Amino acid sequence: MGAFVSAYPLNFNWLRAAPVLVRKAGPRYCSVMTVFMRLISLILIVAALLFLGADAVSSLERGGELTVRSLDAVWGMIHPASLDGFKSWVQNHAAFMAQVVYSSLALPAWAATGVLGVILAFVFGRRHGPE
Repeated sequence: MGAFVSAYPLNFNWLRAAPVLVRKAGPRYCSVMTVFMRLISLILIVAALLFLGADAVSSLERGGELTVRSLDAVWGMIHPASLDGFKSWVQNHAAFMAQVVYSSLALPAWAATGVLGVILAFVFGRRHGPE
């Protein structure tokens, strides 16, 4: 059997794979969530530095007496009603977690925000591909 030969050459190039409209993950590609989490980590680290600076200035004002503001104290300065509502909610609806929540609120504000910010910065930091 012979091959069919046409007088009109057929062009099947249009059957090839169409260009992909989705951007492939390359070494310089970042998702929106990664950029957002980097921004959140930066905000948390800056807040930690601000809390640390405020504690240092307060300690100097009191003649060297160490002053450390807890998350509870900072939240109470910002909006005391929501802090009381949160504590009562935890006590009534998640009593098994109450001690953990109260212990977390007793942490120094600069330590809690700083550690969380640094962890997020490491997790969502820049990825260096093979060089």
